[in-house]
Amino acid sequence: MNDKPEHFIIDGKRLDGRNLDELRPIKIEMSPLDRADGSCYLEWGNNKIMAAVYGPRELHPRHRQNMTRSVVQYRYNMASFSVDERIRPGPSRRSVEISKVSREAFEPVVFTKFFPRTAIDVFIEVLQADAGTRTAGINAASLALADAGIPMRGLVSACAVGKVDGRIVLDLMKEEDNYGEADMPVAMIAGGRITLLQMDGRLTTEEFYEALKLAKTGCDKVYELQRQALLEKYGGEHPVDAEDVSLEGDTDEQ
Repeated sequence: MNDKPEHFIIDGKRLDGRNLDELRPIKIEMSPLDRADGSCYLEWGNNKIMAAVYGPRELHPRHRQNMTRSVVQYRYNMASFSVDERIRPGPSRRSVEISKVSREAFEPVVFTKFFPRTAIDVFIEVLQADAGTRTAGINAASLALADAGIPMRGLVSACAVGKVDGRIVLDLMKEEDNYGEADMPVAMIAGGRITLLQMDGRLTTEEFYEALKLAKTGCDKVYELQRQALLEKYGGEHPVDAEDVSLEGDTDEQ
């Protein structure tokens, strides 16, 4: 049975009543796990994500240790009960791919050179899935890393943009993600440096740059919510923004 809606946008509104450039509601809870070094629970629309960070801690087996920096290990997992039709527990090709690209989104941001021969373990558990789980996981992981006191160049903020009914929209819902014409997850730090960009579908050059501009707007909104969550927990001064930190020539120092 095909559940594809006839139209995704009616009178300028999407199926869930949002504007084209509007995010789904986001709720953030800091430090829900006592035994983790840092943790975050995040709800984004109907997504429910738990992130936990452990480390820096000694990396085993030792032959995987790097003498000059820490190794960031990222594990994304969808609980078998997180979707309508139960999925097989354990790693899948999709979860392995999302773990890889999400880890790479943090590698240029975390100051790994401060913790040689160690591992920083990031665990993302999707308790309920409703489109955009990789970007929601990245946002939760960024806050969990900050909660663990891991030094970073800035918070990583992520959102997805896409194309439905020939229009570019922000933060795809489930139906838009399943049946839309394009889906483009993006992660960046404040100031606009992109650490993750993927695309499924087709966009013209003009549509791509329109989508990228809208993604920047969405990531800026997410960053403000992340920043507010940290300020509510820890208070203190305004955190250093990524644009205040020189990024030139830093790659080799990782």
